Amino acid sequence: MPIQDKPRGLKAQRDAAQEVATSALAFIAADGERLVRFLAETGLSPATLREAAGRRSFGAGVLAFLISDEAMLVAFAAEKGLDPRHVVGALEILAPQADPDATVRRPM
Repeated sequence: MPIQDKPRGLKAQRDAAQEVATSALAFIAADGERLVRFLAETGLSPATLREAAGRRSFGAGVLAFLISDEAMLVAFAAEKGLDPRHVVGALEILAPQADPDATVRRPM
């Protein structure tokens, strides 16, 4: 289910966001230069990539890498028929940012 369809429910949103991340990894891996840069920036090797891909946070890392390069983000979004904002939204679903203004309540 594409992220732009605005799936209802947290699991459906997470599944759609993970689908975007999986597509992003395939996009990165399809170009040798992008893949080498991804591996260098993440500290992964071809041998450790498969293991890392099994971690829950991996998809967020892939999307963060993709979003860090606007030209790459735009190329990926165009290839997949997505609005780049949907890719950013997928990252926000997979790795929600803590609200710096939120106050943590502690028991007295």
